[in-house]
Amino acid sequence: MIPSPSMTASRHIAIREAWLAQHMEPILDPGLPIIDPHHHIWDQVDQRYLLPELLADTGTGHDIRATVFIQCSSQYDLAEQPERRPLGETRFMTRIAEVAEGGSTRACAGIVGLVDLTLGERVTPLLEEHVAIAGGRFRGVRNRTAWNAAPEIRSNLESPPPGPLPLPAFRDGAKRLAAMGLTLDVWAYHPQLPQVLEVARAVPELTIIVDHCGGPLGLGPYRRNEIFADWRASITALAGCPNVMMKLGGLAMDVGGYDFHQQPLPPTSLALAEAWRPTVELCIEAFGAERCMFESNFPVDKGMCSYPVLWNAFKRLAHGASESERTALFSGTAARVYRLTI
Repeated sequence: MIPSPSMTASRHIAIREAWLAQHMEPILDPGLPIIDPHHHIWDQVDQRYLLPELLADTGTGHDIRATVFIQCSSQYDLAEQPERRPLGETRFMTRIAEVAEGGSTRACAGIVGLVDLTLGERVTPLLEEHVAIAGGRFRGVRNRTAWNAAPEIRSNLESPPPGPLPLPAFRDGAKRLAAMGLTLDVWAYHPQLPQVLEVARAVPELTIIVDHCGGPLGLGPYRRNEIFADWRASITALAGCPNVMMKLGGLAMDVGGYDFHQQPLPPTSLALAEAWRPTVELCIEAFGAERCMFESNFPVDKGMCSYPVLWNAFKRLAHGASESERTALFSGTAARVYRLTI
């Protein structure tokens, strides 16, 4: 019997390989080069997702040329002071990248780590250490920013306080980040997008990548059809800042309100594409393909769908795009923003 869906200790939908295996489908456009610009690596008590697991997913038929690791509080050096502990994550992901170099998928070709941008003058030397450790792979940082007062709205093991996006110290750190030519990934729920907008306007020289379609919520007090207008207004405003990019994905987390993981069979790519079309198409319309990139958000989204089906869904969503737009959405934007080659 296939286990019923449950949540991991880190507040993600548990992966059920046997459930996912109940649906397989041919790979669409298998020759299309892809950079997966957003995935995680971790070894947790109730979930292991290291290089073998990542390569097992990227090797399921799509042409995944390279990937970008995004911070997830993994492999921290707990012997260090708190602000230095994330250096352990960058060090570990660099070793993974070195092992994967030369393979069909250059895993962790880009690394986005964590430096607390509210640390003032300590931000720059910490960034310099991450850059030195990563051997040319360090591309930027992501801080813990996703927050909502509703107890149901959680997508991380640790729930940060309502900051730090509105804090002057955060903007000061963002300027230091920009001065080094590094990027800022931001995971924020849709009610926080006005705060992201203020950061984007305050630091126009900084490239900001908004994760997961700007976090439209559909859980707890939020309903997708009711919040769509507010989310759309925020997305449109953010698109007015040329330094902001958009990641298309992350919609298979439970905070989005979709219930594919509750069904007897896993979703098809057609079902995913139809469900996500209004969100994804609005983002592409607002930002343009040159500022959007599809992302897997694995293994988080694997609780709701498999890797080959996910990328098939993205290819269906991009079906009407021109050749240049498809290139941008699947590899070009990610290559430019994270300075990668394929």
